[in-house]
Amino acid sequence: MQLRLFANKSILGAAAARDAATAIHAAVAQRGRCRLIAATGGSQFEFLAALTRLPGIPWDKVEMFHLDEYVGLSASHPASFRRYLRERLILPTGLKHYHLIDGETDPRRTCRELGDLLRAEAVDVAFAGVGENGHLAFNDPPADFVTEEPYLIVDLDEACRRQQVGEGWFATLADVPRQAISMSVRQLLKARTLIVPVPDARKAAAVQRCFEGTISPDAPSSILREHGATTIYLDLDSAAQLHPESRPSVETA
Repeated sequence: MQLRLFANKSILGAAAARDAATAIHAAVAQRGRCRLIAATGGSQFEFLAALTRLPGIPWDKVEMFHLDEYVGLSASHPASFRRYLRERLILPTGLKHYHLIDGETDPRRTCRELGDLLRAEAVDVAFAGVGENGHLAFNDPPADFVTEEPYLIVDLDEACRRQQVGEGWFATLADVPRQAISMSVRQLLKARTLIVPVPDARKAAAVQRCFEGTISPDAPSSILREHGATTIYLDLDSAAQLHPESRPSVETA
């Protein structure tokens, strides 16, 4: 795992986008196509905006899965990750090959069917973030570091649900669903390359705990330290609680 530090989240997003584009191009050059996992949430805003503006990415050769979706939430709801990806990735790029998580009809069947599709072939690149409680996808602490099932139905803890209110996706805590479909930790770690943008001060405590503390299910994103092709993209705010000796040099472009 590599930590990189940027002067602000716009520069962070642009750098992560360039690296994502490089990984997509490499997969297409080697295999003729790229299997990609996309993430959602506030941490991905600048990154996805920069990525969708980059010219020359062969989106017609990309097959996209995504990390998670709420159970029981309509695809038209402002907080739906299906809606998020349509608006921020699928429509801007013209992406045609994608598999969105349906948490409305039969979540267990969705887990089985998407899981079978996902594990049929290797994943080339995955995008992810780090939750305020250290979660990875919607694997809240204590996360399951063992299961090989690609997708799980998980219970969302209160800290995670409060984050969704804080980011503006829901008006009140009572509005936030209590369950979600999430990609498992083990499945995410199977991606060849992991690109993890983590901007903003609200992530600083989680960044310190996950990347300087013990690797533990109680800090789910700490497991990223065991993946050799993971890059964590921090800004000055999210890196604020790291020990000075752990903090990389600031990149300004």
